[in-house]
Order: sequence, then structure tokens, then C-alpha cells
Amino acid sequence: WGELILESILDKSGLQKDREYFVQISERTDEGKLLKPDVVIELPDSKKLIVDSKVSLSAFEQIVNAESDEEALVHKHAHLLAVRNHIDGLSKKNYHDLYKIESPDFVMMFIPIDTAFIAALEMDNNLYNYAFDKNIVIVTSSTLLATLKTVETMWRNDKQNKHALEISSEAGKMYDKFVNFHEDLKRLGTQMQTAQNTYNDSMKKLSNGSGNLIKRAEKVRGLGAKTNKKIVVAN
Repeated sequence: WGELILESILDKSGLQKDREYFVQISERTDEGKLLKPDVVIELPDSKKLIVDSKVSLSAFEQIVNAESDEEALVHKHAHLLAVRNHIDGLSKKNYHDLYKIESPDFVMMFIPIDTAFIAALEMDNNLYNYAFDKNIVIVTSSTLLATLKTVETMWRNDKQNKHALEISSEAGKMYDKFVNFHEDLKRLGTQMQTAQNTYNDSMKKLSNGSGNLIKRAEKVRGLGAKTNKKIVVAN
């Protein structure tokens, strides 16, 4: 039941399943011990968050259904013991050995009903610190959703930063291409001017000045050379 509520909260968080969080992924430690955390949440800095939702609430249910204060008190003690035992058991799983450099700084222990956590705190107001000293943070439906929304914001900012870097990179490449294109145009202009100068020099030799080729050719024709065409000089 706790796992169903946990998945419902994950759906509302904005995180993508099988990309930013993974459910019931089996992993083995170096010693071959099989661990199966309820949820593994990926963080942008390559770290992981582990969420566990297996705390027993059977004693809390008996508190709610108790017919007297004395009976409720007995079940409250049992409920506190169940929560503390789960904290101890979760600490012994030692997820730090499983994920090495990506290991979480702490594991989140999810209690799906806020009043169940409050009932345990009423019996032991040091319970939160007891868990925290074992690198476990107790979260409820409201506090977990706030935490996941923070993670979702981290991912969104990470994506925006990556897009900004990509835009900057593409803008730099575009500017470099523009500079190269400008240099090509300048070279083309120089080549075209050189071709124009060569053309002008050739035309001078062909039709201008004394002894130019056209005059010599016309002289040859005037001397009686057999031709089918006549040179037309443009004005």
C-alpha cells in the first residue's frame, strides 16, 4: 500500500519514470548480496537518492481501532518499535556499498500516513534525529512531494544549462562560418578584379594601339587573304 502511494507521489512530481527514477531495480553488492530498493532517484550530479516504503503500519492501524486509551498506548509502543526496527534494518542494508561513488548521502524512509509518523514522534520526540544519525531521513507524503519537486527543478535547471551551453557553442560555430564566408567573398572579389584586369590588358593588345592584332589581321585581309568573315569592332 505504501508503495502504491509512493508511486502516486512520483507521478505528481514531474520526474520521468525509467529516466530520472527507477522502481524495484535489483542490484548486488560486491559480496553478492541482493538489494532491491523501492525507488532509486537519479540526480543531475550523478548521485542517487534511495526511497524505502516498507515500514510496517499494522500497529498504527491497531492504534486507530483501539477501544481504549490504555489499548492505544500499548499499540503506540509497538508502532514506535516497528518504526525504530525498520530504521535499524534499513541502515544495515548499507546502500553506500552498493552504489560506491554514486552512493546517496542518506536514504529516505517513506511513511505514507503523516499521522503515523506523528504517533511515533509522540512516543519518542528524538526519533527523527535517531534516524538521521544513521543517514536516514524520514519523509511523509507531504514532505516527500516537496523533496521530489526540488529534484525535478534541479533536472529542469540542468537541462536549461545544457541548452544554454549548446546555444553558445552553436553561436560560436555560426560566427566562425560567417568569418570564413566573408574571407571567401573577399578572395573571390580579388580574383574577379584580377580577371578583369587580365581581360582589359588582353583587349588592349587585341584592338588598341599601333600594331594591334586587329589592325594586322585587317591588313592581311586587305592584301588579299581569302576569308569568309570580317572582324566587327565594338564601339
